[in-house]
Amino acid sequence: MTFRIGPRTSQVIAYITLLLMTAITVIVLLFIIVYILKNGLGQLTLEFLTDSTREMGKEGGILPSILGTLFIALFAILIATPLGVGSAVYLVEYTKGGPIRRIISFGADCLAGVPSIIFGLFGFIFFVISMNLGWSILSGGLTLAVMILPTIIRTSEEAIKAVPHTYREISYSLGGGKLDTILRVVLPSALPGILTGVILGVGRAVGETAAVIFTAGSSLGLPTSVFSSTRTLAVHFYILAREGISMPKAYGTAAVLIIIILVINFIAYRLMHRFIARYY
Repeated sequence: MTFRIGPRTSQVIAYITLLLMTAITVIVLLFIIVYILKNGLGQLTLEFLTDSTREMGKEGGILPSILGTLFIALFAILIATPLGVGSAVYLVEYTKGGPIRRIISFGADCLAGVPSIIFGLFGFIFFVISMNLGWSILSGGLTLAVMILPTIIRTSEEAIKAVPHTYREISYSLGGGKLDTILRVVLPSALPGILTGVILGVGRAVGETAAVIFTAGSSLGLPTSVFSSTRTLAVHFYILAREGISMPKAYGTAAVLIIIILVINFIAYRLMHRFIARYY
């Protein structure tokens, strides 16, 4: 005798299962955020946020690390976003499943799976030593740009693929060329998905440790140019916690890092929704 589950029962089971998975994910995320903020918010004084770091982090604040984190992440995004979106446009709009597309897609998938420590080693050998850029914001930003490039390419590619082909046909029928169609129709429609990939890239760039410590260094001074060595918040947190210098300040640094990521995501999503409301 075969036991069969009715369609309605299977639908309820699937709904409950997916709901539990979503709830577990949200609970884990909230636990991490609440735990870090609970232990770190007490350290967030004006002196801690605006003072320079002294005695390897035992004294002073984290202003140099905040600036270093923002500069490196901004530099990486400014480089990786046009390259990633341009590559995605080329793959979807100008190639039709040929060998070039397969090679680029395969390379992007391989890069996405490379450990960050390998990117750090590559950046150290190529940017720091071979190109003689030294431990600097420039070296760190270029390394992070290479690291987050596959994420932006793949998410942008899927977002552009999701734009209905009828949008393109209507644009062509009204006299629009291919480039005009891409710039005025395809990219605005795919912007939410593209921005999602950029946000993921920002999150990875801001929170990266291994790739940055090999390329940007860990200087405690305020960065004065793109050739200045700097210590990001993630590296500062790692050094404080790993060396046992000051766990309270380590939690404070982690809290600032989480707050920065949350603020960046909030601003990005607000801008995205305003843009969508303008076009739809």
